Amino acid sequence: MELAFGRRDDHDREKRRPWVMDGCFIRVLSYSPMPRHIAFILDGNRQYAKKWNFTDGEIYQRGFCNLMSILRYCCEMGVEFVTVFAFSIDNFKRKPTEVQLVMDLVKEKMDAIIEDMNTVNDLDVRIKFLGRLTLLDESMRKAAEKLMAMTAKNKRLVVFVCLCYTSTDEIMHGVEGLWEEAKNNKGREKIANGLITAGDLEQKMYFANHPAPDILIRTAGETRLSNFLLWQTAFCLLYTPRCLWPELTFWHLVWAVLLYQRKYAYLEKITKRMCGFGVLLCQEHKKQIYSIYKVTLILLLKGGRSMVVESTCGGIEPKKSI
Repeated sequence: MELAFGRRDDHDREKRRPWVMDGCFIRVLSYSPMPRHIAFILDGNRQYAKKWNFTDGEIYQRGFCNLMSILRYCCEMGVEFVTVFAFSIDNFKRKPTEVQLVMDLVKEKMDAIIEDMNTVNDLDVRIKFLGRLTLLDESMRKAAEKLMAMTAKNKRLVVFVCLCYTSTDEIMHGVEGLWEEAKNNKGREKIANGLITAGDLEQKMYFANHPAPDILIRTAGETRLSNFLLWQTAFCLLYTPRCLWPELTFWHLVWAVLLYQRKYAYLEKITKRMCGFGVLLCQEHKKQIYSIYKVTLILLLKGGRSMVVESTCGGIEPKKSI
């Protein structure tokens, strides 16, 4: 299991750091509201490789080891959900050798976890892969499905691994789900009458019924979301430390939590306007979101006719026939 979840002496800094002090800091932090869900964009691996003259294989291994350390810290802090942007659909545009290297690493780690499920179950960690998994080769897809099934009953920490994911693709996945309902006549009348709401779309998306992130951490000082969780991060605290991903430490995580606690009253005031889990939005929140994001959906209705429909505050209205 050391291959999959690492050890506390994986890096030199881990050997030197007093772990008793970590526990003290976590106990102090726990006296204030703690985040339930933290999302990560793992940025800066290639910059780190150039900085320290690592090969691609070495840097991705090091980045993975740091991810395992961060997941352990989150678990110790009592965080319930962690989302990791592991691989974007847009990353397929990179060099084929680099794409294959990342995929091989992911497959290797999945196999390592499957081989030692006792450790995963002892940690009570559930792993869910989200994204367009049909883009993966068959062996990887089966390994991901097996891992999800084997950890389905674990509850202490849920780790969402966004693989072959973009936020626009997630929205289109929601549209496809609505279209399937329309084809089966379950939602045809609702669609025809322009009664689709943001909540209807969200229920067909990958993150349906899960809380939105409280904190989004992107390393390397980048402030772009890069098509990641655009729908779910409307009122999320964005923390962008300048350190590269392999350099992210426990103390960066502590600082992110402190910033969240400092802003908690403001964030709580905003989230009280939200309905239900995550991004099931009330009417006021819909107006704010739809003023920024215009979602254009193409649905086939009534004998194959195409109608372009555009989201509005009150629902989705037919605009014109094509």
